[in-house]
Amino acid sequence: MADEISRIAGLDFASVTPDEFARTVKGLSGREIAGIARDGALRARVLDEVFGRVERQFRPEAAGSLAALIRWTVTGVGANPDVVYETLIADGTCTVRAGRSEARPRVALTMADAEFLKLVSGNASPVVLFVTRKVRITGDLALAAGLARYFDIPKA
Repeated sequence: MADEISRIAGLDFASVTPDEFARTVKGLSGREIAGIARDGALRARVLDEVFGRVERQFRPEAAGSLAALIRWTVTGVGANPDVVYETLIADGTCTVRAGRSEARPRVALTMADAEFLKLVSGNASPVVLFVTRKVRITGDLALAAGLARYFDIPKA
């Protein structure tokens, strides 16, 4: 497990493609992801990298005239607090900000680190995560169900 965490810590995220990241996540066990989640600095780095790519992976042609604020909460482990990011889709663009605004999201998703990483790397079905209660969704369920079509999600 320490080897995998060291390998993730040593990644140059700027040079890792989304598909390579998806394969890396696919190769991690839940226990290994939990190890990453316990390392506050590494967790922050991984989450920042994932959300830093959202704008580049956005598919404006699929979103059309969609206007929606989506709040993502990745629940914390141990001394690490919950992390919140918001994605705003409007006027054919997608912007990401760290933290929780006062605005009311159209949909809010809450999940642990392992489920989040598996979801955004194409290694988990959003429907299965929802049905098994590994992701909590409030707000527009139809929007949540279709979020993947607005982004180029890698396939591992």
